[in-house]
Amino acid sequence: MAAEVKRKISAASARSHTRNSKSNSSSSFPSGIFILLVFIIGFLAWAYQSACPPEPIKLGSPDGLPITTSRIKLRDGRHLSYKEYGVPKEVAKYKIIYVHGFDSVKHYAVIATSASPDLIQDLGVYIVSFDRPGYGESDPDPKRTLKSLALDIEELGDQLELGSKFYVVGFSMGGQVIWSCLKYIPHRLAGATLIAPVVNYWWPRLPSKLSQEAYSKQFIQDQWSLRVAHHLPSLTYWWNTQKLFPSLTVIAHSPYILSRQDKELVPKFTAGRAAVEGQVRQQGEYESVHRDLNIGFGTWEFDPMEIENPFPNNEGSVHIWMGDEDILVPVTLQRYIAQQLPWIKYHEITGAGHMFPYADGISDEILKELLIGKN
Repeated sequence: MAAEVKRKISAASARSHTRNSKSNSSSSFPSGIFILLVFIIGFLAWAYQSACPPEPIKLGSPDGLPITTSRIKLRDGRHLSYKEYGVPKEVAKYKIIYVHGFDSVKHYAVIATSASPDLIQDLGVYIVSFDRPGYGESDPDPKRTLKSLALDIEELGDQLELGSKFYVVGFSMGGQVIWSCLKYIPHRLAGATLIAPVVNYWWPRLPSKLSQEAYSKQFIQDQWSLRVAHHLPSLTYWWNTQKLFPSLTVIAHSPYILSRQDKELVPKFTAGRAAVEGQVRQQGEYESVHRDLNIGFGTWEFDPMEIENPFPNNEGSVHIWMGDEDILVPVTLQRYIAQQLPWIKYHEITGAGHMFPYADGISDEILKELLIGKN
């Protein structure tokens, strides 16, 4: 009997030992899986946080950034900040709304600051420059589209009482915005000028070979940044703030984007900027430069080469000004666009880079061509 009990105890002990062994071996296996899962979850959380831009910094009192210039309140409650140049609008013969470029603000209104004061006075020119949404002291527009900015420009003209028609002039990315004005508010325009306007490589009517040739000549990091903005816009913030790969040269203020002439003009286009340079991205990089990339190089709801002449009776004119040594905007694409739209007056300056409107006399020529139709 004792032997039988002993055998039962031994069997029970054996089963218990077996269970403990299995338990111990199985508990060590999930711990590795657990560590891997924690790592994966942690990486995904980091990636998500890195890809999500922070909230824009608030403008205005009581605890936001200071407002230093005049603003209007738009139809959707946003505010648009502006600055006026030239003669008073009440006596002006010509009224112009100027659209600044990428990574810029209303203070950099080249046709107002570089043109001859005597010319502006003699012609009777009033110019208003505004901060595009998310830049400077204008509220961000999380619902911004190509059309919404054109309507913002129209409303600015209405609230400032510029009349039934006004002129629009845009430089660089601001020049690209003028296409939206020609598309959505042509009935409000007295004339338009696009200065070195940025071209979207994915516009449908651009020949793929021509577009690809121009695209391939851009810096490698710019090619990747623009691909991200076009194909994966939700990752634009992450791509341009991560440290693994170089980001867009313009955002990094790389000197390699400057042509020979641009380098000579540096003292002119940087003069007086120190006092306001901090305003450009003060609300955050996403709502200024990154959203600009997503809109400018995203999928457009219209193709500029399908736009019809807004002045069929020659009651106004549209101009494109371009430098043939522009490193940022391919002149080959600009030439093609001008050929497809023969109603546009195309002006190409030999030896000029992207910043050519800062060269002596150029802003005068731009204004005279637009307003009185002669050099």
